[in-house]
Amino acid sequence: LGRGPASVSELAAPLDMSLPAVVQHLQVLEASGLVRSEKVGRTRTCHLVPDALDGAGQWIAQRRTLTERRLDRLGEFLAEADEASAPEESS
Repeated sequence: LGRGPASVSELAAPLDMSLPAVVQHLQVLEASGLVRSEKVGRTRTCHLVPDALDGAGQWIAQRRTLTERRLDRLGEFLAEADEASAPEESS
């Protein structure tokens, strides 16, 4: 869908799963607002909703910042612990 709209059959073709399984996955994506679909005749075409990913991107960015801060503190702690446990050189 990142390349543009596609029918359910087109989306299912390269996958090693049944068409009903693909439909179930698409229904979950549509319910979450990530995908929208429209039916014309017997063909259901799906479209990606790029703006729906903004919330997820913000959440990931927040978690990344928090994790980086924690890793920085861990690195500082380990460096201090390593300095404290290093044998002193005698002159």
